[in-house]
Amino acid sequence: MPALGTLSGGAGAAGVAGLLRLRRAAPAPAIASPLPSARCVGGGGSAAAVAPDGGQLVWGRQLRPALLLPAGLVPSKATRGQTLRPPAAAASSSSGEAKPAGFLEKYPTLVTGFFFFMWYFLNVIFNILNKKIYNYFPYPYFVSVIHLFVGVVYCLLSWTVGLPKRAPINSTLLKLLFPVALCHALGHVTSNVSFAAVAVSFAHTIKALEPFFNAAATQFVLGQQVPLPLWLSLAPVVLGVSMASLTELSFNWIGFINAMISNISFTYRSIYSKKAMTDMDSTNVYAYISIIALLVCIPPAVIVEGPQLLQYGFKDAIAKVGLTKFISDLFFVGLFYHLYNQLATNTLERVAPLTHAVGNVLKRVFVIGFSIIIFGNRITTQTGIGTCIAIAGVAIYSYIKAKIEEEKRQAKSA
Repeated sequence: MPALGTLSGGAGAAGVAGLLRLRRAAPAPAIASPLPSARCVGGGGSAAAVAPDGGQLVWGRQLRPALLLPAGLVPSKATRGQTLRPPAAAASSSSGEAKPAGFLEKYPTLVTGFFFFMWYFLNVIFNILNKKIYNYFPYPYFVSVIHLFVGVVYCLLSWTVGLPKRAPINSTLLKLLFPVALCHALGHVTSNVSFAAVAVSFAHTIKALEPFFNAAATQFVLGQQVPLPLWLSLAPVVLGVSMASLTELSFNWIGFINAMISNISFTYRSIYSKKAMTDMDSTNVYAYISIIALLVCIPPAVIVEGPQLLQYGFKDAIAKVGLTKFISDLFFVGLFYHLYNQLATNTLERVAPLTHAVGNVLKRVFVIGFSIIIFGNRITTQTGIGTCIAIAGVAIYSYIKAKIEEEKRQAKSA
């Protein structure tokens, strides 16, 4: 504020410690104020200019308000050190004008769409690299641990630099997150067993049933009524997956059963993650879930695959692709896994669980298409028709659900 001078900290002698000081400046014109004015102290009897915060200026220096104001108007100790503001700034702050909305607030739909796009993109890269690893290193339990381990290291480094700041956790929240992490670990391991056993396209066709399990859990576990049209729209999804499974060339029961178990596990993870987000942001929620899930996955990996890995598993993989490529593949597949799941969790925070499930199915459309192109998977005519029917069922489901949600919003606003 040029007219009043610049505030400086009171770092002088003990006799003036704590007092506000102003650098000398040209005398300011009188400022109208409802506060009582006082005569100049030792300044030749001329009136002093009144400062807007209760002090007065004499030749550019501010007198202490206690010398000039009635006792009832003397500012408290908590407010004495505040910087003086010019009348224009005070008027603008008191008018209550809202700041212009930023891009995130102005275009929430575009932001949510970007989350979905990055989620899909990273998931496609993860699935392609993951299947390539299983072609020369078929140990899904160990690879599942690597996925989580890389993610946990990523979370710990992020917390170290404060991006994001680590949220504190207590026993109550730990109890809330443990079942989520358990479902996450079970769904993750069973998904990888399925991916290692069958073609990626077929595994994701089976996992297209996730909205069916999600709708069932929403109604029978959470007690929230799912409208009949939504149930009917899921029938083509079930029919399409059944048709695709009957003639799939890579079909085996290990892959099919594990994919179904992962559907159930991820359904419960989605529902309980939504509940956990009421007390903690999604990034910290997923970080804690990853840490707990890693601890859950290590014992089964050691028991089931440990002896085979030590005897010939690692040696065979290194002999096929080399040590450098083997380690780099495991690192990058773990990094992509963590990033796509983090984006999936952030997206879940922005939408309802059922909408998230539909987006998850549409994501599988991209994964199925790219996996068929890259790996050259041969599919029968019936498998192709069944996959298309399942996708069409998801499209119908999405349209009906969006229409129902819009009607609810209109009813609330009416």
